[in-house]
Amino acid sequence: MQLVITPSGSVRCIYSEQLDLHQFGRLAIERGSHVEPTGDGRWTADLSPVNGPVLGPFACRSEALDAEVRWLEEHWLTPSTLSAAR
Repeated sequence: MQLVITPSGSVRCIYSEQLDLHQFGRLAIERGSHVEPTGDGRWTADLSPVNGPVLGPFACRSEALDAEVRWLEEHWLTPSTLSAAR
């Protein structure tokens, strides 16, 4: 699990239950994407909540979830993207 701590002291991450995030203070959890089935039984990861693309379709839900996390780590989580997202 990657945690990004900003100069102001806020912590940003892709939510996981690996750590109890309450230890960092008050939480503000927001949806980063929607992983949903398509009409033909495939899966997409819609990253529009963070101004991202729709990824897929994928044959398996787990593939869509993996692609979602990779995209968020590369384009949303990293410090270089934090300044662009503001």
